[in-house]
Amino acid sequence: MNSITLIFILLVYLLFLFFIAHWAEKKENLKWANNSYVYSFSLAVYCTAWTYYGSIGVAANSGLNYLTIYVGPIIIIPAWIIILRKIIRISRLNNVSSIADFISLRYGNSRFLGAIVTIVCLTAILPYIALQLKAISETFHVVTRTTEDSLVFFDTTTYVAIALALFASYYGTRYVDASEKRKGIITAVAMESILKLLFFIIIGIYVTYFVFDGFEDIYAKASVLENFEQKNTIGGLEQGMNWFFLCMLSLFAIFLLPRQFHVSVVENNRERHIKTALWLFPLYLLIFNVFVYPIAWGGNVLFDGDSKNADTYSLLIPQYFNNTFLTIIVFLGGFSAAISMIIVSSISLSTMLSNNLLIPYTFLGKLKNEEQVINNKKIVNIRKIGIFSLIIISYLIYRFFALDYSLGSIGLVSFVIIGQLAPAFFGALFWRRGSRLGAIWGIIIGFAVCFYTLLIPYSFGITNAANIFIATGFMNIDFLKPLALFGLDYLSPISHAFFWSMFFNVMTYFAVSVSFKGNYRERNYAEMYIDIDKYSMNHENAFVWKGTAYTRDIEKVLIKFLGVERTNRALNIFNVKYNVDKNQELADARLVKFAENLLTGHIGTASARILISSVVKEEKVTLPEVLKILEESNETILINKKLTETSNELKKITAQLQNANENLITKDKQKDEFLDTVTHELRTPITAIRAASEILIDDDDIPETLKKQFLQNIISESDRLNRLIDKILDLEKFETGKQTLNLTENNLNKTILKTIEPLQQLIKNKGITLHFENETTFSFFYDEDRIVQVITNLLSNAIKFCPDDNGIINIRIKNKKEEYEVSILDNGKGVNINDFENIFDKFYQSNNQNIKKPVGSGLGLAICKQIIELHQGKIWGQNNDKNGACFTFTLPKINV
Repeated sequence: MNSITLIFILLVYLLFLFFIAHWAEKKENLKWANNSYVYSFSLAVYCTAWTYYGSIGVAANSGLNYLTIYVGPIIIIPAWIIILRKIIRISRLNNVSSIADFISLRYGNSRFLGAIVTIVCLTAILPYIALQLKAISETFHVVTRTTEDSLVFFDTTTYVAIALALFASYYGTRYVDASEKRKGIITAVAMESILKLLFFIIIGIYVTYFVFDGFEDIYAKASVLENFEQKNTIGGLEQGMNWFFLCMLSLFAIFLLPRQFHVSVVENNRERHIKTALWLFPLYLLIFNVFVYPIAWGGNVLFDGDSKNADTYSLLIPQYFNNTFLTIIVFLGGFSAAISMIIVSSISLSTMLSNNLLIPYTFLGKLKNEEQVINNKKIVNIRKIGIFSLIIISYLIYRFFALDYSLGSIGLVSFVIIGQLAPAFFGALFWRRGSRLGAIWGIIIGFAVCFYTLLIPYSFGITNAANIFIATGFMNIDFLKPLALFGLDYLSPISHAFFWSMFFNVMTYFAVSVSFKGNYRERNYAEMYIDIDKYSMNHENAFVWKGTAYTRDIEKVLIKFLGVERTNRALNIFNVKYNVDKNQELADARLVKFAENLLTGHIGTASARILISSVVKEEKVTLPEVLKILEESNETILINKKLTETSNELKKITAQLQNANENLITKDKQKDEFLDTVTHELRTPITAIRAASEILIDDDDIPETLKKQFLQNIISESDRLNRLIDKILDLEKFETGKQTLNLTENNLNKTILKTIEPLQQLIKNKGITLHFENETTFSFFYDEDRIVQVITNLLSNAIKFCPDDNGIINIRIKNKKEEYEVSILDNGKGVNINDFENIFDKFYQSNNQNIKKPVGSGLGLAICKQIIELHQGKIWGQNNDKNGACFTFTLPKINV
């Protein structure tokens, strides 16, 4: 393919990434740029050109060894819910912006330790960035079928490096606070992760099912090649040990690589995003590796006997079959894998370089005396120059140093170097006795062993048997052979260096930490790191500090970096949070810690401590005092927590009491109305009976017909009085639990018809049409008398509220899985929606009536509810869609 055409495609692709980053950065609260899936896909920055090309090379030359780089992360990912969440919470509360800040803060804001961690990271990552640039260069020449040019200005990678440096320095330094989220960069990285996976799947399917006839075909043809069986077995104990150490190496790398720490911790917006990453990221790695083996051994089959670079098989295979389109998209996938690693690594390294080397050791004195605008501009420029310089330095390493090793081997060397941070990092999370001196000496000794057993042999040529140092060891001492230290000669160079460097690193870390106790600040941060959940709500309370500090002095320092407006806003938040008077002159430990946290994102933890210390007078605190203060702080936190819980409970109880009081007032009012109604109802029949009786006694000459009428009135009013008393007695029995049911097997259809019969004349008089579907028979156990009472009450209400003309009542029965549902619908005026909640309460009558005094006693629906609930059913009311009301009750098919 023509070089100009491919360069044009690359420019279009880079412009597309610029657009994605710009779009995501400009949109506030954009769901597409701030969600758990973007976070999870951004973690795939782990998959660099090493994954895209190097894994194929390892699989083709060494068989299954490529899997170790993915087994380690997959093993530890389930523990992320505990470990990663803890790291994120610590970082968020302390405004941590890099792994150097994270480690140095735990060991007492140590400036020297932060510098050492930064140097280790630079040593590990710069050659690795150079290898990414080398991968871009080599694959470009494979696609265009051109040779590399020795002149810098004719090398395409030169312009790619400059473009990436400009992109990363612009979008990676938009905020002075390094702990701010970079939505643009992360969204672009997530998009690249999706594209590189998609392109890799496409080439995998092409090789497996179009070049060959599936996995079995590739296996059958590859199995006849030389050393196939030997390469594709784990081997014995020795090879198993190599696998174990390589898995541990990758397990550490997923936490410690600066780019991984940045995307997984610094760029995390919500802790809950981890839940998606727990399944999506391992799935991503799994899918990526499905086609590594077929491409690797498919390439071995196709190019058997040819001296081809196995790393580039994914490009060579489609090119071999003249498939230009596939060759280009595979190249773009590899390009994505390389540049995402370069961009994120350069941003994280520049943050460490500025916050842990340049500012604390060179620029801090000047920044201290400048205004906020000048300081912010200087900090941003330091980081911009840092990012640009790091990428250009990596490019120079690629151009002028002999990097003749494969992507996989250089990647593993970087992993071993970065692994030297593991004891100090994990010790910070889980071991209180871990000290600053232990961390410093552990890293130095581990790095020295790594330098001796790995970096020196690699610089001489690891396979160079003629080299005296490699062959005979230092001063010709066999036990000091760099590749077989102390006689351990059966491990691979990477596993060997990792084992010995980790052994001396861990032993030094533990020995020094136990022998030399750390200062009070180290122990203070140890408690806050290990028990972060305990202190997360009031983090500043757990900070131990004694001395004299003035709020105004601290405020002046903050203004120089944050500005007046942001400083005032931050201090107001602090005052409200801890109920501190804004005019208070003396500052306490909480404000000192709060101020350090605000400055940390701008200048790093060590520089923040130095600045704040310059305006306060700190007194030395002994270790017993630290433990006592922490104990008191812990007790205070527990008391505050209990007080908060008690306050919340009191609020709930108060609200409940208010509701109960309102209900009591309502009930009392309803009871008064009920008693008024009952008194009226009782007085009416009694008055009628008395009047009729007096007439019959006083007048002996009343005609027989009129006498019978008066007697009939007495009987009728007596019955009415009896019914009212029965209702009151019924309700009392239900509420006191004295009422029992007489359960017998009955036919629900017949019960309803039996209920309708005595009401037929009333229905007819009012001109109401009643519909009852009576086709299916429903027989089960219930108390028929009581259900008749319920249906009678509901039907009577429906008749009462039906319109005078064209009244309609519908009765329906639904046969459900575990119950029967009976509904009685009318086309009246319906019920006020506010009444449905209380309509089944005793003493309650709907306000939606057109007469001054309510008709009835207000007990009917209350009794209905008691009867249905005694049957273990439910009863409710609702308005119909058009007009009228619908009352429904259920009866279980099996009654207990």
